[in-house]
Amino acid sequence: MTINRFEQVDHPPDDAMTLTLARDGAASSGFVTCPASATGGRLPKDFSSGALPPKDAFRAAIRFANEVKVPLVVLDHDGLWQPEWGDLYRDGGQEPDAG
Repeated sequence: MTINRFEQVDHPPDDAMTLTLARDGAASSGFVTCPASATGGRLPKDFSSGALPPKDAFRAAIRFANEVKVPLVVLDHDGLWQPEWGDLYRDGGQEPDAG
């Protein structure tokens, strides 16, 4: 079985959808954002999902990225990525980071 790989970034890019995972005290959330500029005209304006449970945000990001045909990157400063979602890597030849 092929494991999905996702690029980890430090800042949301202008040319991709971003799944942001964040912790606020004991609570953790996920946010999906996509600049209209990344979609080649398929979105009339920038999109932001608002706070979702992390797993729901991950699933929504996958579906939405496939629908609008844009790359998906991950912003995860708090280390909330779950290994069962796939491999998380950084551009530049570094090894995948599973957590």
